[in-house]
Amino acid sequence: MKAFRIDRYKGEVREADAPEPVVGDHDVLVTVHAAGVNHLDVKLAEGEFTAMLHYELPLTLGHDVAGTVEAVGSAVTRFAVGDEVFARPADFRIGTFAERIAIAEGDVALKPDSLGMVEAASLPLVALTAWQALVERAGVGVGSRVLIHGGAGGFGSVAVQLAKHLGAHVATTASASNVEWLRGLGADEVIDYRSQDFATLLSGYDLVIDGVGGENLEKSLRVLRPGGLAIGIAGPPDPAFARAIGLNAGLRLAIGGLSAKVRRQARRLGVDYSFLWMHADGRQLAEIAALVDAGALHPVVGRVFPFAETPAALTAMQRGGVRGKIVVSVTD
Repeated sequence: MKAFRIDRYKGEVREADAPEPVVGDHDVLVTVHAAGVNHLDVKLAEGEFTAMLHYELPLTLGHDVAGTVEAVGSAVTRFAVGDEVFARPADFRIGTFAERIAIAEGDVALKPDSLGMVEAASLPLVALTAWQALVERAGVGVGSRVLIHGGAGGFGSVAVQLAKHLGAHVATTASASNVEWLRGLGADEVIDYRSQDFATLLSGYDLVIDGVGGENLEKSLRVLRPGGLAIGIAGPPDPAFARAIGLNAGLRLAIGGLSAKVRRQARRLGVDYSFLWMHADGRQLAEIAALVDAGALHPVVGRVFPFAETPAALTAMQRGGVRGKIVVSVTD
């Protein structure tokens, strides 16, 4: 089976032969039609998160998939051969930059009927992240005031739409060229991050979702109302996350140190900081698929690369500047 793998961190992403997936009793075997490209793929290839994610090398990258069910395990009840599905495989079961992948049944959902494979493959990781931040963790609803950084990116373009669908007043940051486009997606306020300072223009927000970190995250704390919440999706990780993934005491202490400064600042301002590491969830994906088919969410695909050019797709992700998601088309 052909796949794109790394055999060492900070090494080259190369096409290589990979073992055929092992299909467990509760797994579905998916023929990959398209695979979304995410910052997480780039960061894993560069050796980030190795303290938290102990992957064995060589490693096939890829966290998003849309495709067709080729086989099912003996205990699978929700899917049948021929079903068109999409998924974000769980950590330690990634590998969608390949011709086939076995995924736990619970992490899979039927693909939205209204989408082709490329559009469907753009959604799982970013849409689940948006859902888990806005719905699961923050409980955003009618009248909530939400700031989403990087509205023109893969995550931001979905999060802006979902927050608006939930009834929130939505602000976002982006370049000037994306202002009107983001208003079309539902943003009420768009701050040009090159010429405007969001921290002086916005205040009284219930939630900020930050994918930048550093000074941007620290400034974000100041736009929150007392009791408001900042969610970091790019870090720094916090002690709650370290406990949730079962790290030992030494690593928990080290992880806590990474976010100590921002947590102290949050306490002084009377707000909260929380790190979000999204998790695979097929049932949430099914709810997202329903919103897509109802016209409430629209995927944004900025560039499509053929399977043979997967390394170029990762390079494009690293360089940035693409509106929406980058997707690799595997079957064409």
